[in-house]
Amino acid sequence: MATVTLKGNPISTSGNLPAQGTQAPDFRLTKADLTDVSLSDFRGKVKILNIVPSLDTGVCAASARRFNKEAASLGDVVILTISRDLPFAQKRFCEAEGIDKVITLSELRDRSFGSAYGAEITTGPMAGLLSRAIVVLDRNDRVVYTEQVPEIAQEPAYEEALQAARKAL
Repeated sequence: MATVTLKGNPISTSGNLPAQGTQAPDFRLTKADLTDVSLSDFRGKVKILNIVPSLDTGVCAASARRFNKEAASLGDVVILTISRDLPFAQKRFCEAEGIDKVITLSELRDRSFGSAYGAEITTGPMAGLLSRAIVVLDRNDRVVYTEQVPEIAQEPAYEEALQAARKAL
């Protein structure tokens, strides 16, 4: 269990992010078009998992926008923004913000991602949502970088995540 804060108040997650060097857990998540995908659908690509509580918050929206902006310079890297938002809300957000290089994924049908990645918030007012975290996977789905953002209201360390993704190419 990791402890993070929400505006300075401690909250807990369901576990810890996968350790660097380990094989990433598989997942089943739902895209905006309501099709389900798993980790194997992105086989052979470097992956940035941008895990967020909800795209309806300013910081989550900012991270999706930032990664969308950076995506063009990353080459064979796919950026997956993962939340418990409904796919309809994710799609509406992307259309309104002009986000077209980030793939949004929802835990609509299968809620095991948060537990498998240790990112489900278990206490406090945001219990049931996902924490703010970044996990970078290499082409073979090995974890090469993680960041459990210590304060939910702050943005992740973009440059470190982007550098890890570039290095994994």
